[in-house]
Amino acid sequence: MVFELFRGVGESQVDLIEKEIGTMLATSSETFRMALDALTRRTDPASIGKTLRKRDRSINKVERMIRRRLIVHAGVRGALADAPALFVYMSIAKDIERVGDLAKDMWDLAYAGADMSRGELKEIADGVGEKVLRLIDDTARVFGERDAEAAIEILNASDMDVDYYEAQMLAQMQADNAADAVALALFYRYATRITAHLMNVLTAVVMPFERLDYWDEDKVDRDAAPQE
Repeated sequence: MVFELFRGVGESQVDLIEKEIGTMLATSSETFRMALDALTRRTDPASIGKTLRKRDRSINKVERMIRRRLIVHAGVRGALADAPALFVYMSIAKDIERVGDLAKDMWDLAYAGADMSRGELKEIADGVGEKVLRLIDDTARVFGERDAEAAIEILNASDMDVDYYEAQMLAQMQADNAADAVALALFYRYATRITAHLMNVLTAVVMPFERLDYWDEDKVDRDAAPQE
């Protein structure tokens, strides 16, 4: 599995990078929660825009910090640097950065006027939103603990969630209420992509290196990918 490649990278450097990955996930959770609250009008979208974008910039800043650490490590160790491990960490950081971007896209949807504060719309937003928030927390825990069994369980469950989100997104094409249908379709799309990027992070616990970072592909493309 991917983490078997991490031996020899340097424990202190790995500890720092993994702490920063944990920080990125925690901030992504905060950003997603803010976007969800904006969509459901628990908060006024305009009132939190500046804070949300600041959170997103902080995620980007930590990603750049991780890249710098990896580049410095490669420069210091030269031929002894574990190149696959460096690529894995860069890939993980990029997936988490995309979670923050997609949460910001959700806020943009709310700021543009999408309102999921009533009735069935609110129930959907809250239900899917809480599931995504749990997935962010579970990803941080499983990644930190290298819990392969839990990772496989979460990946299987999340794959079913992705199928459901995509089916619901497509169903909105037949909906009568255009405004609500657009909001729901985009919300499900963002939930799909966030879930897929978090699944990419979890693959680092259980997948061989060559199969890392493809879970954010559309499922039909993943299923068609060679397995050898």
